[in-house]
Amino acid sequence: MNQSDASPAGAGETPASDEGLLKSSGVTGSMTMVSRVLGLVRDIVIARLFGAVEGVDAFFLANKIPNFMRRLFAEGAFNQAFVPVLSEYRTKRSHAEVQDLVNAVAASLGGLLAIVTVLVVAAAPLLAMVVAYGFIDEPYKFDAFVQMFRITFPYLLLISMTAMCGAVLNSYGYFAGPAITPAMLNLSLIACSFLLAPHLAEPALALAWGVLIAGVAQLLFQLPFLVHIRLLPVPRPRRGHEGVRRIKRLMLPALFGVSVSQINLLFDTVIASLLVTGSVSWLYYSDRLMELPLGTFGIAIAIVVLPSLSRKHASQSMDEFSATLDWAFRLVCLIALPATLALILIAEPLLVTLFQNENFTAFDVERSAASLKAYAVGLTAFMAVKIFAPGFYARQNTRTPVRIGVIAMTVNMVLNVSFYLSGFAHVGLALATSLAAVLNASLLLFGLRRDGVFRFQAGWGRLLLQMLAANAVMILVLLSLTGQWEEWMEWTIVAKVGQLALLVLGGLLAYLLSLYVCGLRPRHLLR
Repeated sequence: MNQSDASPAGAGETPASDEGLLKSSGVTGSMTMVSRVLGLVRDIVIARLFGAVEGVDAFFLANKIPNFMRRLFAEGAFNQAFVPVLSEYRTKRSHAEVQDLVNAVAASLGGLLAIVTVLVVAAAPLLAMVVAYGFIDEPYKFDAFVQMFRITFPYLLLISMTAMCGAVLNSYGYFAGPAITPAMLNLSLIACSFLLAPHLAEPALALAWGVLIAGVAQLLFQLPFLVHIRLLPVPRPRRGHEGVRRIKRLMLPALFGVSVSQINLLFDTVIASLLVTGSVSWLYYSDRLMELPLGTFGIAIAIVVLPSLSRKHASQSMDEFSATLDWAFRLVCLIALPATLALILIAEPLLVTLFQNENFTAFDVERSAASLKAYAVGLTAFMAVKIFAPGFYARQNTRTPVRIGVIAMTVNMVLNVSFYLSGFAHVGLALATSLAAVLNASLLLFGLRRDGVFRFQAGWGRLLLQMLAANAVMILVLLSLTGQWEEWMEWTIVAKVGQLALLVLGGLLAYLLSLYVCGLRPRHLLR
């Protein structure tokens, strides 16, 4: 049965051309942008209502664990193993066989995570002694962490099943629904901050409940889309299912390799718990601002690229495979380089405008800005990893990224400890993560070129000169408009927002116009 036969009537077609990929990336990026903007609003609400206090530190660390494991069991290793097998089933097998695969995977993944969730919730105090070791001498903070950990951890099961549903929809050309789903987490946290927090002895506990509520809403939101394409998962255990066996074989080594950046961030947070109160929050706020361009564009490109690469590999279209990777890397460079420079240049004004008030002081702004600049150094590498890793997983090669992941994570841990002992505090942790990401991306690129599946296409020299000129113009515009960030603290919120909007729009316009003047046109983003 061919692809069109396997797709129910009215199902979206996954694009095969660069134009289709660019359009799908735009749709995914637009939906993701809505979620990221709401995420920014969420962080503003948390910073202004709660500040960088003990309860917030406890929540950020407690929420970090299920989010870290989500990247392992959901968007990370599982997604990279599931999508190539699902794409192959869709291309070569009947719709009934695809449904059978989805049912078997839902039973296997859901059953495993249900067991893990029960065990972790029961053993939360013991696990907390390892994860939140730095909180042990602060009983209130430690107890708050345990309570929040128990509330937030079931989110792992809910969001992993949501991610599985999203992977199915992405493989069938439905990108908007899964991309907008994360917005529900932000809406839930915002609502709980205002409506639930005032009624709790520990206000930050409302954030933990917000996470759990969001997990239920996100899973339910996906189901109507799956009904539409006749692939609603009905968990049915199938011992020895061929597709499930292949997914497990691909997933087990990828559990580590694909999640190196998340392991690094988790390690940062654990060490940050040993530092002064506020360190976890400073890292969180700076990481969230760095994630705005990464999550909006880098992940959007990666989501669209993986199914396309998997199909090209299945059909042995290796020239198309290489050209798709090259296209994705060009977009990453066009987006990540100016974003990196902008985050470094306007870090303090950005934080002052968004977060600063009596709960989030000038000292918090300085500390968060320092780690934001350190994270920004690795932004291009973070994005590059998102597209280089699928170049291996689409070929069902998980071993190479694992070896590279081991090297990068080892370097990160060594740098973490070295910077910690050298007194660089939380800034050293952020910088170590960025440097490890640079190493990770470089080794992945080397591996793709060594395997002969990625070749730089014509036009890179001209593109680099265009980006150099455009970024130089953008820097001049930002420097001329920023001024001294301390002065921003004296302005009204309206004045801050207006000046920040001028900075962002002015820098963006200067960058895009400079690219245009240098000869870059939208059609050049296609092969």
